[in-house]
Amino acid sequence: MANPRHPDLVAGLPGVAPKPDPGLSHFWFSSDMAAAWLLTSAAVALQIATNGRYGYFRDELYYLALSHHLDWGYVDLAPMAPLVAYIGRVLFGESLHAIRLLPALALGGEILITGLIARELGAKRFALFLACLAVLVAPVVLGNANRFSMNPFEPLFWMGAVYFLLLAINRDHLQFLVGTGVLVGLGLENKHSTAFFLIALLVGLLATSERRLFRSQWLWIAAGIIVLLALPNLIWQYRHGFPTWIDLSNVKQTHKNLELPPLPFLKQQVMMLLPLSALIWVAGLGFLLFHSEGKRYRVLGATYLAFLAIMMALHAKDYYLAPIYPMLFAAGGVFWQTFIGSHSRLRWVKVALPAALVLLGVVAFPLVLPILPPDQIAPYMKALGIGVSRTETHMSSILPQHFADEFGWPEMVAQVADVYNQMPAEERTKAAILAGNYGSAGAIDFFGSRYGLPPSISAHQNYYYWGFRQYTGESLILLNWELDDAQYWCNSVEEGPKVGNPYAMGWEHYTILICHGLKKPLAEAWPHFKVWN
Repeated sequence: MANPRHPDLVAGLPGVAPKPDPGLSHFWFSSDMAAAWLLTSAAVALQIATNGRYGYFRDELYYLALSHHLDWGYVDLAPMAPLVAYIGRVLFGESLHAIRLLPALALGGEILITGLIARELGAKRFALFLACLAVLVAPVVLGNANRFSMNPFEPLFWMGAVYFLLLAINRDHLQFLVGTGVLVGLGLENKHSTAFFLIALLVGLLATSERRLFRSQWLWIAAGIIVLLALPNLIWQYRHGFPTWIDLSNVKQTHKNLELPPLPFLKQQVMMLLPLSALIWVAGLGFLLFHSEGKRYRVLGATYLAFLAIMMALHAKDYYLAPIYPMLFAAGGVFWQTFIGSHSRLRWVKVALPAALVLLGVVAFPLVLPILPPDQIAPYMKALGIGVSRTETHMSSILPQHFADEFGWPEMVAQVADVYNQMPAEERTKAAILAGNYGSAGAIDFFGSRYGLPPSISAHQNYYYWGFRQYTGESLILLNWELDDAQYWCNSVEEGPKVGNPYAMGWEHYTILICHGLKKPLAEAWPHFKVWN
């Protein structure tokens, strides 16, 4: 007997014809979806208008360096982001606006997918608009899309996978699970945290009536696709001794990341999404778990709870949950649509709630977008009663890190160039620029050519694999090094100029050191310099 909710469990058998597809184009271009397209356009325009105001972010310089060394894996990330960075710089160039165009478009895609999920959950125009607006004004979402990284692309894979799962649930074609498998597999190649989303999704399926999907061949085909797409990176990890695991273990052992107890962790979820938005995503979670119209999609609520529990148990950074919230915003939009529809006296909420979201969102924009002059950011935060948040234990700056790490790089490279060009010609030909972290190394590689500087070397993260090239250690310009460490390794040390933009992170305030002769050959010292954290 066919499953009344999942006729596709027998579709494909002899004599059983699948029901016709109602046509997905309607869900992309219906009049209700016009709200999503409008907000998508506004989001992309907002990003393009603001994302070139400060400077290159630390990690962007690293991604650009990685894009010159394409591989199936890296010490601290999956292979897709450097490939996307490569495609972006080939197509659009390396200006700030150019490398940040794809993240801006990804934000638009996230809003569109939110609208599609909302449609599958039963949203009409108001609910769809409310859900997409909540994504647009969420500070963590806007901030992630303002610079190049893995983060703005992550929701496309996670929520795209959820969308195909909903198509499989709502229609007669479990073949849509293949789309879920493809997007989860690609998500794993974008960011390894997708593995935890996959675990949470499996928990959600097993904990709800959707466990019946395990009887479908299409779920197992999807599982096979996930394995195949993840396999290249797994092979790379195996061949290199699982460096990502070592890197994460080092982070854990050194307590690099700020570890929040459950209640402060939940508070951060509320704050990073905009406090008022809790009326939507919390309501959405309740709608999925308990509402008579939402319980059909309880798998999504169970998936969120499982993922939240995993992130809390691992003491993950609070923003690691950001990619999962669009589905809760979508469900929250449907909740308010249903609730207002049952209480005609509350029709004013249809205007008041979106208006309040827009107002508070605009107030929050300068906290995550480079709108204000940098010297006005701290006073603005103080006026709002907000302190500089930290995700790592040793963070120190007058600005939040997402702003602070955009300052000081060109000036630092110019100072290094002065030191390099003042060296005697014979010493300069042997001099290597040894950076203590990938930010400084990436800055030298990106800005250094205008000064005639050679590419940097570094033992931090994936730079370690690229080695010390032809250098022997006879002469080194040291960046981000402590004087005591330099004196331990070098025959003699000369102090150069001090580096330190007032807005940069605390660890980017240091003295450039010139090492005259390592006590050991650089090849022998190199493994001791390795830093994976």
